[in-house]
This record gives sequence, structure tokens and C-alpha cells, in this order.
Amino acid sequence: MNGWVVLLWSFVAALVLIIAGIFGSLVVMGRIELFPEAGPSAVPTPEETGVIDPSYSVMILNATPDSGLDDQMRDTLINAGWPAGIVFATDSASDDFATTTIYYVDDADEQAAVGLAGVIGGAAVKQDDFYADLNETGGKQLTVVIGLDRSASAPEQSEETPAP
Repeated sequence: MNGWVVLLWSFVAALVLIIAGIFGSLVVMGRIELFPEAGPSAVPTPEETGVIDPSYSVMILNATPDSGLDDQMRDTLINAGWPAGIVFATDSASDDFATTTIYYVDDADEQAAVGLAGVIGGAAVKQDDFYADLNETGGKQLTVVIGLDRSASAPEQSEETPAP
């Protein structure tokens, strides 16, 4: 039995020397660094997500040739928690507005407008009091103008220039 113990210890010693040799070779070749220096860490930039505030009344204007987009967006907002009594949807006077945009009046309303843009799947956000007269509730209001970027029937704009 004494011979087996010596053979076992010899095997363990050989295995330890082989592993130490491989590790030492990797350190010498520079593939393993024993004391790595701390590199600069990437600081995540905060993404502006806004505040979803269903206390704002929302006027939705469909400025596309597609009918029903305003009602679809109204349903989206109601399903997201806005009371049905403060979400208004109608067609706009024009049907060629390029980009879906959310308009707000006061600086304090910007985060609510950004939050609303997130709820509807993205939109430009601008401060303008052009639609302030449409506010019949007297409270805080955001106005969504649905643009051709959401229209299925909008003509494709070609980047080619016409031949002279």
C-alpha cells in the first residue's frame, strides 16, 4: 500500500507542476496580467424619458389623409391611463403635416410632453402656444399633431432629382 501512496503523490506533484508551468508561461507571454490597471469606466448617459402624467388633457389632430389615426391614438392614450373625458381627437385643417409632433405651452409641461411621446411610440416635442386656444378645459393641455410619418397612404418621397 505504501507504493500506491507514493505513486499518487507523484501524480499530484506532476499535475501541480504542469499547471504552474502553463500559468507561468501565460504570464510571461502577457496573455494573463496579474495586477491589471483599472481602465476608465463608461458612464451611462441618462436617457430623457419624461413623466407620464394622465392629468393633462390631450388634443389629437390628424394631419394626414388617412382617416381614423386620431381615434387609434385616442384609444392608445385611454388604454395607457388617460381618462376618456380629457382626450379629444379630430381631423386637422391640413393633411400634409410631415412629422408627428407634440406641442406644449409652458416649460413645466416639457417632461409630460416627452412622456407622452414615449407612450405613443415616439414623436418630436416642441414648445409653442399656437394650439393654446384649442384648450377648452382650462387646465394643462398637450397637443399631438399626427404627421405623414405615421400615414400608410403618404406618397413615398424619392431622393432622385427629376430629369431636366
